[in-house]
Amino acid sequence: MNRWLSQDLARRVGFGLAAAVVAVLVAIMLTSLVLVLGGYSPTETISIMLESARRPRTQAQILNSGTLYYLSAVAVAIGFRMNLFNIGVDGQYRLAALIAAAVGGAINLPAPLHVAIIILTAILVGAMWASIAAILKVTRGVSEVISTIMLNFVATGLIAWLLHVDRLAEPIAGSNNIGTKPIPASGQVPGISLIPDSTTKVYGLIFLAIAVGLAYHVFLGRTRLGFDLRATGLSEHAAVASGVNVKKMVVIAMVLSGAVAGLVSVPELLGASHFYALNFPAGLGFTGIAIALLGRNHAFGMALAALFWGFLDSAGNALDINRIPKEIVTITQGTIVLSVVIAYELVRRYRIRAEQRRVSRELAVTPAPQEVTA
Repeated sequence: MNRWLSQDLARRVGFGLAAAVVAVLVAIMLTSLVLVLGGYSPTETISIMLESARRPRTQAQILNSGTLYYLSAVAVAIGFRMNLFNIGVDGQYRLAALIAAAVGGAINLPAPLHVAIIILTAILVGAMWASIAAILKVTRGVSEVISTIMLNFVATGLIAWLLHVDRLAEPIAGSNNIGTKPIPASGQVPGISLIPDSTTKVYGLIFLAIAVGLAYHVFLGRTRLGFDLRATGLSEHAAVASGVNVKKMVVIAMVLSGAVAGLVSVPELLGASHFYALNFPAGLGFTGIAIALLGRNHAFGMALAALFWGFLDSAGNALDINRIPKEIVTITQGTIVLSVVIAYELVRRYRIRAEQRRVSRELAVTPAPQEVTA
């Protein structure tokens, strides 16, 4: 029995890796075709991209962007594992960043407590905003896709209203920008020199992202609540038959997804900007959807996908310097998303057919039970 389970797990992992590799290869081929049609050399472009990744400063930037992308992907994946589509991660983390920055700038406490309060504020705001969609779904049957998309627009309007000089914002000296009051040094998390010879430091809260990934893996794979959540995502009817409260699982999944979404902004907020301003990074929530798909909602797979996405972002700047349109990176990212969806579906169908053939072979060689005569 254990041997069969090990073989089944190996097959699943193998098929998942094959789908991801096929998706990346297809994206590279399509991108190369676009480059050729535009009069650029694909080999030279790829060489420039790989060369940029060898620079210590670029490696630190890849880790920093990968940290934000990973947290966003985990937030999305929590919903995906229960067949829920939390499209509102973008609004959840931006609203959490604004409130957490305002709270952090308004208080002055000992360093560990100050940082903890800012992080807790971000978690609570993200969870609260996601719970609105959860309540609408379990009480009124509103699709979480529609409600979370609309809540993104509501969050954007609320942020614009709050980020005003008469409310939570103040002018930033030396610029035309406005932002929240800067977080004191006691609420900041300094970067670490993780990459030798790099002038750019890695976010100190990169370890927070690692902890979140481990917690996600353990929760879904090693706890009863995580099992119930996954079982509900696979089949609501089967979950109900086994005594699982589906509405409760919906609320838990959405709240957990929003809580992790609130953390997306924390490494940047406490490690670099130290305040929320008009130019605070946006769009990370939608990037998380692509990374969760590419990483197959697996903790380690999403980590690799987040680093790969960070590499593509940094490569865009290198291409721009060498007078190659950096938009080629956007094309690559878009084709990866399309390719990974198609590749996973093809691999899923192939795996089902392979499993059917395997079962047929095993039944064919199994001797039929002999009749017992009196």
